[in-house]
Amino acid sequence: MSQIRRQSILSTVLVYAGFAAGFVNTYLFTRQGSPFSPSQYAMTSIFLAVGNLMYAFSSLGMVSVVYKFYPYYKDNLPQKKIDLMGWSILFSLMGFLLMMAGAFIFKDLIVQKFAGNSPLFLQYFRWIFPFAFGILFFSLFEAFGWNIRQSVFTTFLRELFFKGLITILILLLSVRVISDFDSFIKWYSLTFGFTALILMLYLIYKNAFSITLKLSQVTRKFYKKIRAMALLSYLSSIVYMVANFIDMLIIMSLLGTTEAGIYSLGLVIGSLVQAPQRGAIAAAIPVVSQAWKDKEYEKIQRIYHRSGLNLLIGGLAIFFLVWMSYTDIVNTFHLQPAYLTSLWVFFFIGLARVVDMGTGINSQIISTSAHWRFEVVAGIIVLLIIIPVDYMLIKRIGIVGAGIATLFSALLFNLLRIIFLYRKFRMYPFSWKMALSIIVAVGCYGISYYLFRSYTGFVAIASRSLVFIILFAGATMFFQISPDIAPVLQTLRKRVTGRK
Repeated sequence: MSQIRRQSILSTVLVYAGFAAGFVNTYLFTRQGSPFSPSQYAMTSIFLAVGNLMYAFSSLGMVSVVYKFYPYYKDNLPQKKIDLMGWSILFSLMGFLLMMAGAFIFKDLIVQKFAGNSPLFLQYFRWIFPFAFGILFFSLFEAFGWNIRQSVFTTFLRELFFKGLITILILLLSVRVISDFDSFIKWYSLTFGFTALILMLYLIYKNAFSITLKLSQVTRKFYKKIRAMALLSYLSSIVYMVANFIDMLIIMSLLGTTEAGIYSLGLVIGSLVQAPQRGAIAAAIPVVSQAWKDKEYEKIQRIYHRSGLNLLIGGLAIFFLVWMSYTDIVNTFHLQPAYLTSLWVFFFIGLARVVDMGTGINSQIISTSAHWRFEVVAGIIVLLIIIPVDYMLIKRIGIVGAGIATLFSALLFNLLRIIFLYRKFRMYPFSWKMALSIIVAVGCYGISYYLFRSYTGFVAIASRSLVFIILFAGATMFFQISPDIAPVLQTLRKRVTGRK
């Protein structure tokens, strides 16, 4: 656990730094006097949504194959004879070409669905292709980076470097070095590709970039399993991406890009709640994958339980800190008034992220096990239910309906995973300490909010936040809710004092 804890802490620090950069970008996009309208701001989120969908259709399951099978290659072959990277790149290129052909074939349908309410999306649709290409190869190289235990650097690139590039583009537009939004969005389309290039050069530096198409003994041995997993993981990836981004597409189709931009703000701030999970996943996946290979089931259960508890504590803290001051944040930092309507979008999406975190890394445990097919089946079930629910709620109550649908999806998906892991392996993430952490968080929120409910502005934000942090951190340590807090504090104390 110490290795995971260290990697997770470092990755989480970088994730939060990335979120800080992301919020700087969000502020620059949404502030009063910004050169971006809500519709133009929406285009950056639409690029991410559609780019990830294109990545899902292009990957052909190769990213999941790398996560699952790389330990077998590493344990049985010298680096120069590992052919997994070569075949992964080749199939990813083939998948990308097929996806482009599919987009061309269905061009008329795309125009029909979005011409009425989202003409800006159609204007820049072709520029999403280089953006998606960057996502595809960054994700592929990231999988290799995680497996050679370089999750900290890959997290830096995804969470901080990429967002730093966007900050530079925004500033260049603000001072008119970039002349207009048309130029901005075209440069924006190249940012993920440049980030992928940096990661590729880093893998070369680490002697972890070997391209060969000569079939190795490992590929010959596991060919049928790799083929089966690639197919089902491909379907799973498509299902996952559609489930995560269908709301944005429906909003664009029914309500237009302006409403999509307002929804994007609630989505972006809601993603802050999930920040600790992203670092934990990056650190835990290679360890869990190796544990399955070595049949260390108790270790997996321990990681499952600890991850759920620790991530729930972090998620609850962030959710309540943001929720109690959301309106003050929008007003105090002078965001455009239209973005106030994203309040309840954040509430439901934030709760969905808390649900995801409180159930631990169940998805990653299943996807790295011999029963990874379950993720596909569960994903299809959830998708078939959530698409009509999403459409109905958005049509009736607007963008808040998309938030409600996201929470419903998270509850259903995680319930299926929990039941599966318990019935198959008797693994479960819950304990009485989770209930205690929820009670403590709600109590601290109530005290912090009502003490300063008559205040507004920065004073209200700072006062509520400070009191909540002191109360929640103090109660968490007093009740010893997490066994990982003491080792972390001890390590920090040693670093500060210089003791060994």
